[in-house]
Amino acid sequence: MVAQLIEFVSNHYVLSTLFVVLLALLLANEARRGGRSLSCRELTAKLNAGEALVLDVRPHKEFTGGHITGSLNIPFDKLDSRIGELDKHKAKTLIVVDAMGQHAGSICGKLKKAGYDVSRLGGGIASWRGDNLPVVK
Repeated sequence: MVAQLIEFVSNHYVLSTLFVVLLALLLANEARRGGRSLSCRELTAKLNAGEALVLDVRPHKEFTGGHITGSLNIPFDKLDSRIGELDKHKAKTLIVVDAMGQHAGSICGKLKKAGYDVSRLGGGIASWRGDNLPVVK
């Protein structure tokens, strides 16, 4: 299998190079559109400095199962109708948290268009729990 891949790449080096370049451009565009990704340490520092608000976009049932202290829960499928609730937090950076990072990028894109300063927790709440950081129920 690996030998076939090497043979393909060596026989079609232009096509292979083009694929790698396009993949890199796609990843760069998604990262730019989706807001800056923060580590758990960076999120904690921003929260402790009072510079940020955690916006948890998981469904309410998952949110009540455990969330970061002080988080505001607006499920991702209800964001369009409830975005007005965030107006009083425009001075702070909104840090979007989801289960594993699957919805955070698109939510950050919507919030950026609406004029908010946004970032996202890389890996979602799973990375937070993986670092053994506290959650409240």
